[in-house]
Amino acid sequence: MDITRAGSRPSVAGSAEYFSGMVRIDPLIEAPEPARVNGASVTFAAGARTAWHTHPLGQTLIVVSGSGLAQRWGGPIERIHPGDVIWFAPGEKHWHGATAVSAMTHIAIQERLDGKAGVWMEHVSDEQYRQE
Repeated sequence: MDITRAGSRPSVAGSAEYFSGMVRIDPLIEAPEPARVNGASVTFAAGARTAWHTHPLGQTLIVVSGSGLAQRWGGPIERIHPGDVIWFAPGEKHWHGATAVSAMTHIAIQERLDGKAGVWMEHVSDEQYRQE
């Protein structure tokens, strides 16, 4: 058994390479090999969002607070709220983040395949984000 105490790992700012706006990432799960799961609590300031990306083994989001948005490639933008659980299938191109007027926090859980948990792509444009 391994217990990681609350507050024992520092928060990090979301990289401008992968996020638009202010994003804070608090690591939660980093299972050692042979396990593959990792997860974090991710807080998006109003208007902040991920770039388009995929996950080789899929991703689960659990919305904890605030109001958010999520979209898969070719689909409509969906509003997401506390208690909602969102599943993105393996390889499904998508983005997620806060609404324009409210912050949002979710827990993101995904698995690594060959050491990679995600593949990052282009940023979500302001035009794409405003289609909501």
